[in-house]
Amino acid sequence: MPIKIGALAKHTATTVETIRYYEKEGLLPEPARSEGNYRLYNEEHLERLQFIRHCRTLDMTLEEVRLLLQFRDKPFEDCGNVNELLDEHIRAVEVRMEELTQLKQHLTVLRQKCSNPAPTASCGILRALGDRSCHV
Repeated sequence: MPIKIGALAKHTATTVETIRYYEKEGLLPEPARSEGNYRLYNEEHLERLQFIRHCRTLDMTLEEVRLLLQFRDKPFEDCGNVNELLDEHIRAVEVRMEELTQLKQHLTVLRQKCSNPAPTASCGILRALGDRSCHV
């Protein structure tokens, strides 16, 4: 049974704007239209949108999602490329984790520059943020 965009959005916890964007980007196929020109979505749209949403919760880029959808649309091909894509994504997550760890360390050092409330004119954090030689 076809559903309108609002129902699809509610069912998938996606905004209407995001659904339209995914259509524009070619991630979701063009839906049928009602006599009143409303978009009418079917089960395929629902499943595909849930797949996209799951990929996005895993911090995958739209390009990665696009590739995964292409692989998904060819169910009889070998999944070696899917494994490679996921391995690359895992490596990117590891790099990001290292960057975030370094950021946390920098923020911790910065936070230690002002241990007691004081007038902002003597705030060690503000001074350190303005000191060019203090960049990590």
